[in-house]
Amino acid sequence: DSDLSMRTLSTPSPALIFPPNSPGFQNGRGSSTSSSSVTGETVAMVHSPPPTRLTHPLIRLASKHQKEQANIDRLPDHSMVQIFSFLPTNQLCRCARVCRRWYNLAWDPRLWRTIRLTGETINVDRALKVLTRRLCQDTPNVCLMLETVIVSGCRRLTDRGLYTIAQCCPELRRLEVSGCYNISNEAVFDVVSLCPNLEHLDVSGCSKVTCISLTREASIKLSPLHGKQISIRYLDMTDCFVLEDEGLHIIAAHCTQLTHLYLRRCVRITDEGLRYLMIYCTSIKELSVSDCRFVSDFGMREIAKLESRLRYLSIAHCGRITDVGIRYIAKYCSKLRYLNARGCEGITDHGVEYLAKNCTKLKSLDIGKCPLVSDTGLEFLALNCFNLKRLSLKSCESITGQGLQIVAANCFDLQMLNVQDCDVSVDALRFVKRHCKRCIIEHTNPAFF
Repeated sequence: DSDLSMRTLSTPSPALIFPPNSPGFQNGRGSSTSSSSVTGETVAMVHSPPPTRLTHPLIRLASKHQKEQANIDRLPDHSMVQIFSFLPTNQLCRCARVCRRWYNLAWDPRLWRTIRLTGETINVDRALKVLTRRLCQDTPNVCLMLETVIVSGCRRLTDRGLYTIAQCCPELRRLEVSGCYNISNEAVFDVVSLCPNLEHLDVSGCSKVTCISLTREASIKLSPLHGKQISIRYLDMTDCFVLEDEGLHIIAAHCTQLTHLYLRRCVRITDEGLRYLMIYCTSIKELSVSDCRFVSDFGMREIAKLESRLRYLSIAHCGRITDVGIRYIAKYCSKLRYLNARGCEGITDHGVEYLAKNCTKLKSLDIGKCPLVSDTGLEFLALNCFNLKRLSLKSCESITGQGLQIVAANCFDLQMLNVQDCDVSVDALRFVKRHCKRCIIEHTNPAFF
């Protein structure tokens, strides 16, 4: 602790200057989102360490009447660091301005494993530059402790900010830049090339990102094994509208360790792209191709090659998928736990039957807006999938109260049931409530409450 108190005594640190009533930076575990005011922007500036005692007149006056030391000052350093670990970034920086002791404790590297920035008007590029410079002062040009950077909805994040992260944070393991649509492929390439431990990457909503790959320099340096050098396991490319099959091919060839992949609303992806994916990425456990309207039963045949490794699959609103595709999944992916097939109007009771008999460990199923599914399909579910916890039948026109009663009488662990816009009676809903006491029922029947 004594070494800690002397470590940064004479060095300057960046404090965050905020617009009135506008927190700008977030950090730490369980921190909430932050924003900045409409009229100003959040910037970062460098200031000297605060004096040993506070100089505000009111605080000085209070100290005259207070002979005993404040209770919080009696806490040892390790307890103070533990308290600071629950503070968001903006509050942590403000604590650094209280006194010299708090200054040293607030910049303890253990408190800076995560940086979280949110808000449309934040100057993220500058903030990242100042923060990484401060965190690099003990290890020049390298932030060895920083493992997570979360930048959400920051329009002013550009490639320059990602270059800063790539160059200064070699130990980075998690990067989230969702909704930051000004970043391009080149900056993402630099991050994955210079941060070899990166496992979690979220570029959802980054419409300019069309591929995940190493830079050309890194590819030449690592050749011929460069195709297996990216260690990303979790990749979210939701709303990357420009992603095409060729881009997915490159991603699959470079990110062979993928276990979680989300391609929601990547509308240009086809069955051919899924074929490339299954050639290289054989360890995928969770996959979402929701709203990929060109994915069909042939794509399901490719996905079925994952066999028992696949646990989560979302094919919502893929209108070209029918019972044939469901049969492929049910036959080979017997350990499937979650299936979202909402809006797949080609699915009938026959598909549900095959699914229920082969995927008996199913826990969550969404077959809403499937008008061809009736009480017959629900009966197959009830008699085979006893572990079912979540079931959505929203807007299933052929469902009646009789089917719900069969489900409730067999699936006692049901926790969520969605029957909105379904023609079911109040008596059937009450029957479900009696047999599944922990079940939350979402309905549109005003007589049931």
